[in-house]
Amino acid sequence: METNLLTAIKEDAVDAVIINEDAPRKTSFIEANTEEVTLEHLKKDCIIPVFSRDNEVCISHQSFIGSVHEAVRDFYKGEKIEDPIIRVSHIVKGRIPSAINKPVKDLLESDRTMYYERMIFEIQVPTIHQDINGNHLTLSVVGCKSYARDNLAGRFTAQKFSMAVGFQNMVCTNQCISTDGYREDIRAMNEGDLYKSALDLFGNYNIARDIHLMQSLGEVNLNEHQFCQILGRMRVYSCLSQKAQKRLPLVSITDSQINNVAKQYLNDNNFAGGEDGISMWRFYNLLTGAVKNSYADTFLNRTVNAMELSVGLSETLQGKDERYAWFLG
Repeated sequence: METNLLTAIKEDAVDAVIINEDAPRKTSFIEANTEEVTLEHLKKDCIIPVFSRDNEVCISHQSFIGSVHEAVRDFYKGEKIEDPIIRVSHIVKGRIPSAINKPVKDLLESDRTMYYERMIFEIQVPTIHQDINGNHLTLSVVGCKSYARDNLAGRFTAQKFSMAVGFQNMVCTNQCISTDGYREDIRAMNEGDLYKSALDLFGNYNIARDIHLMQSLGEVNLNEHQFCQILGRMRVYSCLSQKAQKRLPLVSITDSQINNVAKQYLNDNNFAGGEDGISMWRFYNLLTGAVKNSYADTFLNRTVNAMELSVGLSETLQGKDERYAWFLG
């Protein structure tokens, strides 16, 4: 990617600061139902599923990671690029043909096969960062793949991937991602398609807009009554009919996650409310903290929804947009 393109993007982020200091490395960008693995493990220990009708091999998790990592290095050339942090879930176990009839107790490691249905990874660019409302945020790229989204029982076709670019709040490792930096349904036939899609995502991402949105959240406050009213309405939303839900802005955050927001309002070390209530920035980070308890394939959607809800509620409180007025009673 041409250097002048990256320079232009950086100039858009008026307040962004580029440094060469190493930020503290944390790995818990998603918490629930996943375990951290290495790229070497994916390459050496995991088989690659195929489309059964044609026996055509799928794009492997490691190929997806490699393509995006290469795109990050090329687009953000000259910046410090961290190695991917990889988390997986939903292991699919199997056996080699010669071990089909072996009792489980007699199976050797060489008799077993495995791959992970779901995988999510994060690549940090720590030399592109911003301090927002007292928190240090670092540019972050996230990719997610679930083989459950593909019809592996059918013929070879384009596979579905999700990618996002945004910031990570290093105080709490929460991802801060907006619709501007998210592509839910990327279709790819090969690694080259993934590389091009990643470059397209980075090129269209508006850093300045995201920084402005997050900074503005710190300028709006909820009192405790409003906070409780919003959480109560979010709980009611899940009980509404589909027709009623369609008349309101989307809430994809689950009841258990909303309960966690309420708990952390009282107990969170960084974003708890106080006598004067809570700023929308803190409210937003309670939401992004709660959605870290999501399956890999729902994590990015809910993270983006946390931004939509926070910005929408903030604008309603300021009289700029009435779409979220129902949540405020």
